[in-house]
Amino acid sequence: MKNAYLLLVLLLCVQIAACSGRKSPAPVAELYQGKTFRDVKKSSYNSHIYIVEKGDTLFTISWKSGQDYRDIAKFNNIRPPYNIFPGQRLTLKKPPVSISKKSNNRTGQSSKSKTNQVVDPPKKQAYGDSNATVTKGVIASSSSEFPNKITAWLWPTKNSVASGFSNTEHGNKGIDFNGSLGSPILAAAAGKVVYTGDALRGYGKLIIVKHSDSFLSAYAHNDSILVKEQQWVRAGQKIATMGNSGSDSVKLHFEVRYKGQSVDPLRYLPKR
Repeated sequence: MKNAYLLLVLLLCVQIAACSGRKSPAPVAELYQGKTFRDVKKSSYNSHIYIVEKGDTLFTISWKSGQDYRDIAKFNNIRPPYNIFPGQRLTLKKPPVSISKKSNNRTGQSSKSKTNQVVDPPKKQAYGDSNATVTKGVIASSSSEFPNKITAWLWPTKNSVASGFSNTEHGNKGIDFNGSLGSPILAAAAGKVVYTGDALRGYGKLIIVKHSDSFLSAYAHNDSILVKEQQWVRAGQKIATMGNSGSDSVKLHFEVRYKGQSVDPLRYLPKR
């Protein structure tokens, strides 16, 4: 019994000595608080398939891939409120039209379905109607209606640049403009509004405009939003007013993305 007691004391002394000899602090686990825009700063995802990770939302995935979140929802038969789960396999491209053979009970012959048959018939859902609409003489029904090239880029505001683009790991993935509350924010190029809202943490009230199959632009920290999702806008059209939503100061955070990858807007904006 005495020997067992001495052994226990010896083990305790060894453990205390080991703890006092630690040269580095004990590891601290950081609590996960959900993804912010800095978690998708490297958003370049050109694959047709995406595997959902912890913290992903349909909005962050659309921002990563450069796709409209409604299209992703429709391709994967996801309905509002757009719940997804880690490990889920999502297709980011429109599924190809499959040719099916149907047996004829009377003749035994088979017939091919029409190759131009719509895969997913349009339904009135919260993520938009896929029927073609005509806006000022421009027919727009799908991503294939977007131009291959952007004819012109314009500055989204007349305000001066506060901080520029940085390609470093934690750098600014766009341009920040000095702000004054209520200053007009303009569409940098013609396109279609594919998102308005505040679901992406760190952006505040956000507008995303799709200009082509490859290019998106984003306008963050707005005070008021003057356009609606699925609305077509022209270059230079007033789409919002400047504010400080999701920020500690009034400013405009402006991004340009090419195939989901953040690029320096100054490469496209005209010289002042």
